Formats: sequence, C-alpha cells, structure tokens
Amino acid sequence: MDSIFKALADPARRTLLDSLHVKPGQSLQDLQVQLDMTRFGVMKHLGVLEEAKLIVTHKKGRFKYHYLNALPLQEAIDRWVEPLLQQPAARAVLNLKTQLEGTPKMTKPDFMMQTYIHCTQDALWHALTDAEANAAYNFVAGSCVREGNKLVLKFPDDSLMLVLTETKLTPKTRIESTFEPHWAGPDVPLEQSRFVYMIEPQGENCMLTLEHYDIPAGQEGVADGWHRTLAGLKTWLETGQSVRFSHAEAEG
Repeated sequence: MDSIFKALADPARRTLLDSLHVKPGQSLQDLQVQLDMTRFGVMKHLGVLEEAKLIVTHKKGRFKYHYLNALPLQEAIDRWVEPLLQQPAARAVLNLKTQLEGTPKMTKPDFMMQTYIHCTQDALWHALTDAEANAAYNFVAGSCVREGNKLVLKFPDDSLMLVLTETKLTPKTRIESTFEPHWAGPDVPLEQSRFVYMIEPQGENCMLTLEHYDIPAGQEGVADGWHRTLAGLKTWLETGQSVRFSHAEAEG
C-alpha cells in the first residue's frame, strides 16, 4: 500500500492517471505532450505508477501503450472505507468507466487491467473456465452454464445476461474469448467484442492480466463490470466468499 500512496502523492502522476482514465491506451509521446517536462521525466513518473501497479502496459512493435489499473485502488477502498460505507457507495467513489475516443483499434486493447491473486495456477484456471465458479464470483449473475465452448450467464430472474465463447485456450496460461452482452434486451442489435485472460504464476500467487479489444461504442461501461467481476474473483479465490451486487445496482 505504501507504493500506492507514494505514487498518488505527486500531482504529475495524478494527471497521468486522470488522462489514462479518460483515454486508455496512450503512448509515452501522447502523455508527454500533456505535461511540461522532459520525456525522461514522464518515463520516471510512469515507472513509479507501474511499480505501484496503478498502470499496466501493452507493447506493440516499437510502442508501449499505458492503461489505468484501478484494482489496487479498489483494494485500498475495500480495506479502509468498506467498514464505514456500504459497498456500492464505496465503489461509487471510483467511477471507472472509460470513455473511448475515436475508432477502436485492433492493434492494442481498448481496456486492460491486472491483479495478483493468492492462489494456485490450477485454482485460477478452474475459476475462469468452470461455470459454477463463474456464477459464484460474478458480481451480478444468478447462474452460469457451460454449453460446449460457451459460458452462458443469466441474471437472477433467469434472463440472458452474457455469452462468452472461448476461441483459443492455452491450458493454464491463456484464454481468448468473445464477449456477447445481452443485458440491453432482445430488441438491441448484438455487437461482439473480444477479450484475453493471461495467467502468470508468481511464487505462491498468480498474476492475472485482462485485455479487452474492439469494444463497440456505447459499451464502454464494461470496464466497470470487469473491475467488479475480477475483484469478486480475487475475493472468492482468497476467502471463499461471494461478493454480490443487486441487478439494480449493476445497472445504476
């Protein structure tokens, strides 16, 4: 936690985080023009933020793209604010919905996040691929069933919520999947996007990285859903407890 507070103490680093909140996936050059300092100075600030796990990066060719990683902030809120405030109100302090600018690019993720979970690689793989496990940690799903390579999640009222179709699996290390939301109802045209889970063992922990690509306009709010879902995954694997939000809270 010390590295988080150290990183947030500097106004230049807060400016960088604010910028990545508004526009995920910026390069060093994109960020440098927003600060009155040298390229080396911006790199140094980004290094502090990356060390604190407040940003994660995706390298494509010669360029490195930077993304806000809000999970460490969520964990700090859960640790100190949660006992004082109701969970939905505490989470509302961080409005983590990203706003896309321009046309989504295939070359880099639209959204990216990373977390460390105290569990085995086998346990994390099982949690990500097992239908019953998905229903246990998803922040709003009432049920989940597997249909071949599909995970079909439904709301507690049994209406269809989300279909995840696995397109490529590298056992215990990588899952590529499509993302097909149904929560808007049958009258809204379906628009798929895609995401990737990457698992990397880190001693007694696992580092889980999520990259989400090709998010259609109007679905930018999936970032908030991912924060809630992966926070629930971490809690469920480390404590065995399910974290639940009501359907109304999720829509709000």
